[in-house]
Amino acid sequence: MSPHLLQAIDLIAICILVFGLFLPRHRRPDLVVAFLTVNVGVMAVATALASSTIGAGLGLGLFGVLSIIRLRSEELAQSEIAYYFAALTLGLLAGLNQSPGLREVGLMAAVVIAVGIGDLLVPGRGTSSQELLLDRAITDQDTLVDHLAGLLGAEVLAVKVRRVDLVNDTTLVLVRHREAHVPAREVLR
Repeated sequence: MSPHLLQAIDLIAICILVFGLFLPRHRRPDLVVAFLTVNVGVMAVATALASSTIGAGLGLGLFGVLSIIRLRSEELAQSEIAYYFAALTLGLLAGLNQSPGLREVGLMAAVVIAVGIGDLLVPGRGTSSQELLLDRAITDQDTLVDHLAGLLGAEVLAVKVRRVDLVNDTTLVLVRHREAHVPAREVLR
């Protein structure tokens, strides 16, 4: 199999990952360009490194460096980080080997299938996380959960208190919740 064929397979795999799995599930079009760019960029760099005398060791080192880069623009969900790693992995698989075979194609398929199983089949749909600054200092966990449930109109799954300010009477929390199902007639009111 030629490296060009493997690179074409990579482009198909990243399109399945982004447009078939990520976008319909998460509806975050702002991350589409990031996933595509990471994939194609890593594939290009890995291809250039694989064709030089430096070899795969530097390519794996590059993967390690890229994996510790912290994206500071916003906090990403764990599933979004998984998509970043999948995009990186697909790019590396397509670019590192100059004489690819079915093994690389199988590994690419395994990455896409693993993300698909992990993201589509695992329960958790309908949950979201928010960071909230409450206008009350709440130190009791049960009171905090009840307050958040009433405020959000949702089932609170997890709460992480980031800061309680007793002087300014505020509480900063990260809350993960499941949206409550609202009957259609109540929405119309």
